[in-house]
Amino acid sequence: MAEIRFGKAVTQALVECMENDSSVIVLGEDIGHGEGSFKVTRGLLKKFGPERVLDTPISEAAIVGAAVGAAMTGLKPVAEIMFMDFITLAMDALVNQASKARFMFGGQCSIPLVVRTTHGGGLNAGPQHSQCLEAWLAHVPGLKVVCPSNPSDAYHLLKAAIADPDPVVFVENKTLYAVSGDFNPGDPPQQIGRARIARAGDDVTIVSYGAAVGTALSAAQTLQGEGISAEVVDLRSLQPWDEEAVFGSVKRTHRLVIVHEAVRSFGVGAEIAARVAEDAFDELDAPVVRVGAPFMPVPFAKSLEKQYIPDAAAVLAGVRKALS
Repeated sequence: MAEIRFGKAVTQALVECMENDSSVIVLGEDIGHGEGSFKVTRGLLKKFGPERVLDTPISEAAIVGAAVGAAMTGLKPVAEIMFMDFITLAMDALVNQASKARFMFGGQCSIPLVVRTTHGGGLNAGPQHSQCLEAWLAHVPGLKVVCPSNPSDAYHLLKAAIADPDPVVFVENKTLYAVSGDFNPGDPPQQIGRARIARAGDDVTIVSYGAAVGTALSAAQTLQGEGISAEVVDLRSLQPWDEEAVFGSVKRTHRLVIVHEAVRSFGVGAEIAARVAEDAFDELDAPVVRVGAPFMPVPFAKSLEKQYIPDAAAVLAGVRKALS
């Protein structure tokens, strides 16, 4: 067991996959000579050469379009979109091509494609570089969506995504790159679609993913001092999501709070709340509470962005509402 930064864990997963499988390639803006905006692809060009580490034009449509074609011809491309905000320019390739190919070709064609992208605020990057758009992608049949919260999961889940025969969008929160955590590369492989219990508890379930898991754990620590035992469920995978783990936790605690950095309206939390209301209503002792960002663009000013992103105080308020 060692300690590793989130960004380094992603790099290590890429290196190992490329070493073990010559069909794995990476492509994106400035990922080779520039080593990526967040230095996640540092050293890859020197190690694997320009045939497998491809610097591309500033065109997200071209990046993902080329990656879809490469996947259809037998390669395993890992495409990087620098900021999730600009996945909008690649939606045709993702939504109409990558996600539909297996269906359109009668199961004869798979698309082993990974699109790595960053989301979230915290760096004062403004409304066009800070959005959390994962709910859009989770709505598309044929796409898988993963969002790890810690270095170990980032490593193992990226390896699982690259090994997957279908397209996976791998979402990384920018504020996590410098966060360190325990890491054991020898742990068993992880399966996309499996949540983890980040903290056990009896009084209320807090479901979250990505950087918001740390916020939920901070709130749970405060609640413990007040005699409230909160269970924190880290989804890890948003599509598919682990219904069994969430329903099982709600069955134990009978109260549910869902937390994410994305806007509260029409988000991942809304889907989970609806499913719990439909299929686990008898287990609830209180209405489901959602905690998310307000329905507005992400502010640029540091002081406003801090108020915009749900913090531990917002989670505490949500839990107290559920308990009341």
